[in-house]
Amino acid sequence: MHRHIPSTRALLIFDAVARHHGVGKAAQELFLTHSAVSQQLRQLEGQQGLQLVRRSARGTDLTEVGRRYHAQIVGDLLRLQNHTREAMAQRADGTSLQVGCVPVFAERWLLPRLPTFLAEEPACSVHLQVYPTQTYMAEIPFDVAVQYDDAAWPSALQQPLLREACVAVCAPGSRHRRAMERGDFSAVPLLQLSSRLGAWDDWFAHAGVAHTPAHSLGGHRFDLFSMLVEAVRADLGVGLVPRYFVERELQSGDLALAHPFVDSGLRGYSLFVARERAQERAVQAFVHWLTQAVASQVPVTAP
Repeated sequence: MHRHIPSTRALLIFDAVARHHGVGKAAQELFLTHSAVSQQLRQLEGQQGLQLVRRSARGTDLTEVGRRYHAQIVGDLLRLQNHTREAMAQRADGTSLQVGCVPVFAERWLLPRLPTFLAEEPACSVHLQVYPTQTYMAEIPFDVAVQYDDAAWPSALQQPLLREACVAVCAPGSRHRRAMERGDFSAVPLLQLSSRLGAWDDWFAHAGVAHTPAHSLGGHRFDLFSMLVEAVRADLGVGLVPRYFVERELQSGDLALAHPFVDSGLRGYSLFVARERAQERAVQAFVHWLTQAVASQVPVTAP
């Protein structure tokens, strides 16, 4: 059944030869003799019936099929190494929880509150991973996740978590601040999040703002909320962001509300639970803690 799968030893040797473009340096890296490396290469080629390396007086190089094969297996070797390290990192006296999350929510909502969960579950190790937005994942590796309501995880148990309240923020000294407070955005540079083009039109409509720029999709564009907020701080324009993401900056005075309207109708977050993990104690504890934290809006544990 596994006769077409080479040994990891052979693949690691092949990878070293490919990276070093020669047997000698590969042998040094792996603490093997030159002949042992050469023998493993011959066995790998014999098993596949292919010539993977080309030997000459100038050294060793990969053939075309060898280059393609190496490009395919190098990622597999890295994943195998990461899986092994992750298994080795498991605590013998505790449990591990794989949590996927929208980056913006993880950074500014979940992480500041996470110490309260870990205080309740000190034997639980949390592995917090990015759950990409608007990206299809063939295999979802999470036990539990927080994503937007329309995320694609058909087999998961899903329940609404909270609505996203968005505000328009500007630099405290922005020359447009007084006009924006009156509802006049006609001369204001609008900063755009690449994944939310068109969000300004919705916000203006919900806020009842009539004086808007002629081209609401123009302006500087950013891939991350963190980049956008730094652009706002530098007074490059006004940004539309989740309220929780800038709560600290608003409290400290580093940023200011450009307009008093708070829009809670744009997007919502849901809690997703892998169906096969739903009965595990750590998953149930995290779900209970998170839903309670949202319901009571538990304050952050650090400024």
